[in-house]
Amino acid sequence: MEILSNRILNMAESETLAMTAKAGELKAQGIDVISLSIGEPDFNTPDTVKEAAKKAIDDNFTHYPPVPGYVDLKKAICEKFKRDNGLEFTPDQIVVSTGAKQSIYQLCQVLLNPGDEVIIPTPFWVSYKEFVRLAGATPVFVKTKIENDFKVTPQQIEEAITPKTKLIMFSSPSNPTGMLYTKEELRGIADVLAKHENIFVMADEIYEHINFVGKHESIGQFSDIKDRVITINGVAKGFAMTGWRIGILAASKVVADGCKKLQGQVTSGTCSIAQKATVRAMQMDPATSEDIINMRNIFLKRRDLVYKGLCEIPGLKVRMPQGAFYFFPDVSAYYGKSFNGKKMENSTDIAFYLLNEAHVATVMGSAFGDDDCIRLSYATSEDLLIEALRRMKEAFAKLA
Repeated sequence: MEILSNRILNMAESETLAMTAKAGELKAQGIDVISLSIGEPDFNTPDTVKEAAKKAIDDNFTHYPPVPGYVDLKKAICEKFKRDNGLEFTPDQIVVSTGAKQSIYQLCQVLLNPGDEVIIPTPFWVSYKEFVRLAGATPVFVKTKIENDFKVTPQQIEEAITPKTKLIMFSSPSNPTGMLYTKEELRGIADVLAKHENIFVMADEIYEHINFVGKHESIGQFSDIKDRVITINGVAKGFAMTGWRIGILAASKVVADGCKKLQGQVTSGTCSIAQKATVRAMQMDPATSEDIINMRNIFLKRRDLVYKGLCEIPGLKVRMPQGAFYFFPDVSAYYGKSFNGKKMENSTDIAFYLLNEAHVATVMGSAFGDDDCIRLSYATSEDLLIEALRRMKEAFAKLA
């Protein structure tokens, strides 16, 4: 008899965390591994945020917080959405959770029924499909092309819609591609959704402050669909607050109330100190905050460095990311080539070859729904990136 449930047995392990763990094992053996597998800024949390947390401790905010978050935090989040995104929310439309990952999971549990279909453009963040399946719904993958910057078109969405379609999930800026949607592109998608009144859309905007091309655009800005848009955000990426575990869901009151109801049974309110720190983060204007601007500029410099290095590796197809801190190069030109008798047949083979031969940790593209590519993060120092690119170029040259 199986001890574990079918639910957990059928769920895939997070490949990004698995590769990070494998790289950690090699490091523990004394091997000099450069990890480009995890999506975590290598910056410290801004001092002003840390000071707010210290004050919260001194002010004894150490008791159970309200399930959906402190009122002052939810008000600060509403003000942030208005300032940065032109979105109007009231505090009762906001649910603060223990990370954006929990926010997305709860949304799927609250919104989806068995038999529902969820359109997910590929490539996608690894957990989307598992959250959909755990809710008993069916992910419907729509493949995008590197030539189109991995962005789905309105026509593709229209063609994927069936009477069972309940939700569309996407991120902008994107993990894993670093691409982002323009206002015109989002308007095109919104025009399709406006014709289908029973379909919701989840916009994952966790990387909004790491944007190299201009103003971030939210699909929730369009009045004809805004009541069916669920905006997901948080502080992990744009404020270097990964360990604080704060996620934000903004939606219609009925959806927010559903998430609040579920969260009340599962985790209750998230960490009180982290919430008080996040109030300060929400007050930081990305147009003027030195911390946000400095981090974005450093990521921009690294992006350009990595783009140049990847373009010098023969056979790779590389697109210039417009945000986040990832590259998603197409490595399929090396499929069929071998090293020491081992043939490269897919992105998993390439990722493990780079780990074992070059001691560079990346993530196989199959984890994100595109087996032609691998994902690498440039959230590390320039010196390490230069060395990682040198090792990768040398390793690819050995394949024949």
